[in-house]
Amino acid sequence: MSDFWGWLMAMVMAVFSPAAPPVGYTGYIEANYVHVASVSPGRITRIVAAEGQVVETGDLLVVLDASQQTALLLAAEARVAAARATLENLATGSRSEELDVIRASLGKAEADLTLARTNLARSEQLEKAGTVSAAKVELDRNAVATAEAQVNQLRAQLTVAELPARSAQQVAAEANLAAAEADAQRARLDLDERQVHAPIAGVIERFYYSAGEVAAIGTPLASILPAQALEARFFVPEAARSSLAMGQSVTVTCDGCADLAATVTHIASEPQTTPPVIYSSEERSRLVYLVEARIEGATTVQPGQPVTVLP
Repeated sequence: MSDFWGWLMAMVMAVFSPAAPPVGYTGYIEANYVHVASVSPGRITRIVAAEGQVVETGDLLVVLDASQQTALLLAAEARVAAARATLENLATGSRSEELDVIRASLGKAEADLTLARTNLARSEQLEKAGTVSAAKVELDRNAVATAEAQVNQLRAQLTVAELPARSAQQVAAEANLAAAEADAQRARLDLDERQVHAPIAGVIERFYYSAGEVAAIGTPLASILPAQALEARFFVPEAARSSLAMGQSVTVTCDGCADLAATVTHIASEPQTTPPVIYSSEERSRLVYLVEARIEGATTVQPGQPVTVLP
């Protein structure tokens, strides 16, 4: 009889005794997404990739309308060409065709001067013979002076045309060329930015726009889940917080998945998800702290999935 009562008491204790608390800490899976955005607004003309697609760094994702940027680039390149031509013209002097015109004019002026001097000499001889008036001689002298002035003017013009520009003019032309090239480079960058590329390798989680819609500046166009971007976020009581350390290895488990290795990357210094409590020795057990652990090579868990973390 005593054996029966002993067995009965053991069964009662087994049934009504409180179950042992589960081992581990409760948490969930969180993902650190990379959000891709364009640096300027614009209408989306084409979406190249697709949700769920694996992309590498630099892969083309979205194409924005670039008609305005293309026009601005053409205008900037035209200004560069004009500024470069101005600088080359100042550095080398006038063109050969312009010099040929001045030389031809100078040759004609010199011939006119020779003729004027011949006429003056003949007039002076005729004046001595009394067959030409003094007024005719004075007229021929004026013609010689005019021809000499014309020759001197063209010779000076030819000298100036053959010289390069003054240093101050060249400096100004070089500055104009540099400014035009800078504007052209900026226009090229603006045009390049109409194509949005993947900044990191990973899986495209979602596109937030469709082709034909206008993307606002600073608004994400897509989100990418990089490799090694999943982490377990779980909560530990105040008494167990000191047992965890940065870089410590933990194990993440969930329903229907194999154990996953993770590394502690963050331990909160302040209580999380709990109302204010009195910080006393009696109340410290009510505090919980957020801990984050990066999961290594996770392929079977998804963001938001509940997990248990074993230290």
